Amino acid sequence: MKDLKKIFGNGNTSSLRQLGILVSLVVIILLFNGLTDGATLLPTNLSNVVSQNSYILILAIGMVMVIIAGHIDLSVGSVAALTGVIVAKMMNDFNVPWPLAIIAGLVVGLIIGAWQGFWVAYVGIPAFIVTLAGMMLFRGLQLMIGNSTAVPVPNDYQSLLAGVLPEVGPNTGFNNLTLLLGLIAVVAVIWRDIRARRAAQRTGADAVPTWVVVVRLALLTAIIAFATFLFAGADVGKSFPNSGIVLIILILLYSFLTRRTIIGRHIYAVGGNKRAAELSGVNTKRINFLVMMNMSMLAALAGMLYIARAGAAGAMDGTNWELDAIAAVFIGGAAVAGGIGTVPGSIIGGLVMAFLNNGLQLIGVGSDKVLIIKGLVLLAAVAIDVINKNSGRFSVIGALTARRNRNGDELGVPVNKS
Repeated sequence: MKDLKKIFGNGNTSSLRQLGILVSLVVIILLFNGLTDGATLLPTNLSNVVSQNSYILILAIGMVMVIIAGHIDLSVGSVAALTGVIVAKMMNDFNVPWPLAIIAGLVVGLIIGAWQGFWVAYVGIPAFIVTLAGMMLFRGLQLMIGNSTAVPVPNDYQSLLAGVLPEVGPNTGFNNLTLLLGLIAVVAVIWRDIRARRAAQRTGADAVPTWVVVVRLALLTAIIAFATFLFAGADVGKSFPNSGIVLIILILLYSFLTRRTIIGRHIYAVGGNKRAAELSGVNTKRINFLVMMNMSMLAALAGMLYIARAGAAGAMDGTNWELDAIAAVFIGGAAVAGGIGTVPGSIIGGLVMAFLNNGLQLIGVGSDKVLIIKGLVLLAAVAIDVINKNSGRFSVIGALTARRNRNGDELGVPVNKS
């Protein structure tokens, strides 16, 4: 039984608990797939879900780092909208080539992030106040620059950021580039597991039994293959979206950044206990500055992806995006007090909201009821987790805060700061 548990992670209770969010996502998908007679898992619908929610998931990547550091950013929707209208005006009114416009958009995001990061990190104003002011400031600038009208973007820009993987190679009945993407994912998963097992053997650690590795890889390969063939089997022009490629790259990059780098460890340290981090030599001001600047840069990228899909920058762009991103992060297991959260967890939380929203629309639920249900789901997800943590039962937050010894065994759960 101990070896069997290692199929789902390190084999400790914490690893099993972290499956809760993912299981919830699978249940939601299967439930709505049954209620819609299979419409949820149609390739066209899956492609639409990814393209419609990629910008929110990108915001969630930045937002989880902000929340881990103990802050909140209410301005991301306005920043995305402002960047979108600036980029659209550059291409439409001044004939700036789209590559330069994209670079300019990222620079705008960095400048806005530096502005907000300065007030948060070096002046000491709470991020909630700074970004609340920013939400109004940047929304006003967006309306002023765009003159409260729609600003169209060129077709080649739309094809790049809002398009899908093109059809290349022989006619296999599938999108060949999507198949290649799935193959790369399978190879990467196999290589990661084998590399981890060999590293454990070299260091003399307790290596995972071979049969466990084989079963785990078989399960992961089957899941990836299933998703790959779903996307690859879509009609021409409906395969895996380019925005999904951008999202995957960012997930891999920021997962590595937060889990494997010094900066990532410092972000967790600052959010966990700022005073202790300072005494340990962490430059807390620089970390807070970088976290806020990174958030605005990702918001700028999200805004550029959105106007490509919409075909124009509009006055209502970015409305309530910050709320969706924050909801995704908290459903994904982050803690209000900071110091806790993961990029993959936030992505899964965002997908939970995405498929919930998509499924409710497919079965004909009105937009007013959709908002009510989403609000209740968010409240229930956090409330159940907090109650279970306090009572010592299953808790995602408790799992993520669990201390472990060198062998990965759980030692205990620290007191909840909130």
